[in-house]
Amino acid sequence: MTDSKPQVVQEKHDAEAVIKRNPHGDFSKVQESRPDWDHSKHWTYTKTADPNWQYGSGGNDKSDLDKDHVEIDPNEPGREPRSNYKLLISGIIPRPIGFLSTRSKDGSSTNLAPFSYTQMFNHDPPVFGVGFSGGHDNAKDSLRNLMESEECVINIISENYIEAANACAIDLPYGVSEWSATGLTPADSKLVKASRVKEAVFSIEGKLMETREFESKVTPGKKTGVMALIEGVRFWVREDAINESRDLIDADVLRPIARLGGITYARVVDGFEIPRPVAKQEIDQGKLDERSLKPKVKGQL
Repeated sequence: MTDSKPQVVQEKHDAEAVIKRNPHGDFSKVQESRPDWDHSKHWTYTKTADPNWQYGSGGNDKSDLDKDHVEIDPNEPGREPRSNYKLLISGIIPRPIGFLSTRSKDGSSTNLAPFSYTQMFNHDPPVFGVGFSGGHDNAKDSLRNLMESEECVINIISENYIEAANACAIDLPYGVSEWSATGLTPADSKLVKASRVKEAVFSIEGKLMETREFESKVTPGKKTGVMALIEGVRFWVREDAINESRDLIDADVLRPIARLGGITYARVVDGFEIPRPVAKQEIDQGKLDERSLKPKVKGQL
């Protein structure tokens, strides 16, 4: 019987070559041609795109309505799953990056890895979702540790350690720690054994709630991903980032990095505010015509 393990390892090492996220032949040359990082940029509030927008006005740029759309069937014959991957990561943006710290059950192995399939789903209890590629039978280091220990720490990636965090995406063999490869600083957690990243402005200790495995529609039987639901049991916020009532993190201190498509990331340094409208107030102030909210009667405008 042929041992399939070498093929699995080869697939893992060849993943970037197959997906082709990097559009550049020599990224170092491209990097040299670009402006330096602007350390002077700080969080700034701007007006909205159209402060004078009124109900019923629709979009700000009416020329958008003259442009057609292309229909794409994600499961059409001949369409490779990586095409859906590349399309989705370029369209569902910006995405937060969950920087997961995990530890094997026996403590012999630790792992750090960034995941842009990360999101918050609930606040009471705090529930987070993290997506892993592959299935349970071919779990990578982070998922393997999470399944064994049922614990992790979700660290939010900020500007101050983006290069080190990205370095953790390297395909090191199981058992080799990214902590030593990056120089990041482990800090003790309270309720889980996995370490926090000391450089992180915001970290969440988590306990595994459940996982769900997904099967390919292109190749039936092939497991393509696992979603883990994680309950947040402790929050850690750097003291200069949290307000006095401990319910708001300063965006200018957090300075999170957002994931875009390909190998592109974004700084979050601009913001604007839009209060959520209350129907009665909007009607009372004459901003919203209540008659416009009534359903149209057939045959009438």
